[in-house]
Amino acid sequence: MRILLTGGAGCLGSNVVERLLPVCERVVVLDNFATGKMASLPISPRLEVVEGSVADGPLVEAVFDGLRPDVVIHAAAAYKDPNDWRVDTVTNVLGSIEIARACERWDVSRLVNLQTALCYGTPKALPIPADHPTAPITSYGITKTAGEAFVLSCGVSTASLRISNVVAPRLAIGPIPAFYKRLKAGDPCTVTESVRDFLDVRDFLRCLETVIDRHDVTGVFNVSSGVGHSIAEIFGLVARHLGMEGRQPDATVAPAADDIPIVVLYPSHTTEVFGWSADVGFDDTVAGMLGWYDIHGVTDVYSHLQERR
Repeated sequence: MRILLTGGAGCLGSNVVERLLPVCERVVVLDNFATGKMASLPISPRLEVVEGSVADGPLVEAVFDGLRPDVVIHAAAAYKDPNDWRVDTVTNVLGSIEIARACERWDVSRLVNLQTALCYGTPKALPIPADHPTAPITSYGITKTAGEAFVLSCGVSTASLRISNVVAPRLAIGPIPAFYKRLKAGDPCTVTESVRDFLDVRDFLRCLETVIDRHDVTGVFNVSSGVGHSIAEIFGLVARHLGMEGRQPDATVAPAADDIPIVVLYPSHTTEVFGWSADVGFDDTVAGMLGWYDIHGVTDVYSHLQERR
């Protein structure tokens, strides 16, 4: 099997590479390294890394021509600057169009798109079912949702995975790395009154492998534990891990205007179609992530949200 993975140097993409590389004839990663890192990728004669944008049509064409992929996993996403709508649009919308059209031209057998749970916006039902209307409110969510629509419209077998917060080695977004880094540095910590669902990367990778193999199944699927946890709960787990049990956040605030108070996905349709459900418990997932940070540390921490002023 030959796989093209866009955004493969990011947290989720690099874990996908590590999982699939041993069973693939060849893997090509296309990444512009805006948030991904070359050091995250393994060294292998079966892995080729191409630096560039998914919105660069001639480059995408050359990559497809050289690899002739059986499977394309589209994980590339721009979210580094919530105010830069143009960059988000170029990568998340125009880039998705280039990938979708190239998949059509090269007769790709399977296209798997990785989508954010923020596509739903402020939910009208909780947990959020996969057939819930999309109504994103952030640049990241809006552009990823537009890109998803183009990908789903292409003429190849396509599944779009709407993913909760995947906890994986090299995680650089969200409350777990933020609290770990700030508590270690002695910096103040603010907790929002938000609830999110979290998914262990091992559960995500099991799902991805199943989805890749099921060429007969198309559409959108929630990939989630289906269980919500408060940001305050995460703060407590991180503080306890660092020997600061009883440490309280410096402030607790309501979610900002661009932050959804509760995002918990309902994965029942995914379970029904693919026979998949999350197995790894939340405490084990967070403990594993914190143990990884103990060894490797936290570097950059990104957010798709506006900075509070």
